[in-house]
Amino acid sequence: MKSRLIASLALGAALVVTTTGCSMIAPQATTIQYAAAEGVNVPDSGPIEVRNAFIVATDDGSEGNFIAALINDTDLSHTLSIQVGEGSSKITETVRVPARTTLSLGADEEPLLLTDLDAVPGTVILGYFESDGTGSPIVDIPVLDGELDYLAPLVP
Repeated sequence: MKSRLIASLALGAALVVTTTGCSMIAPQATTIQYAAAEGVNVPDSGPIEVRNAFIVATDDGSEGNFIAALINDTDLSHTLSIQVGEGSSKITETVRVPARTTLSLGADEEPLLLTDLDAVPGTVILGYFESDGTGSPIVDIPVLDGELDYLAPLVP
């Protein structure tokens, strides 16, 4: 009787260890950072954080509105330089972000109109962001159209 009890306890312990052991070595999905929306989060853009950046463009891709959340958690006002495209078709714009402020371009604030864009919806365009001498890696910014109801008002 005693050996049956020990065997069942050992079997139960082995079952618990084998069914929960995978969680000890497998990556946890909740710890992986990602953009949960259409846009892209931009790493290492300096004191200004760029979140959910994307462009809503016209059908021919000649113009587009740059949409993003620009976050300044510092005690000083900073300027963000935004470069979109490459070569001779590169577009550069700047946005001043006050201290301790989040600018939501396309929501609370007017979106940033990019003319001579040359990027049709459904593609990506290269983007580079810099504030106070700190620049981000080059990121692919998605170019969308106004087909979805909530994006339709954002088409230039």
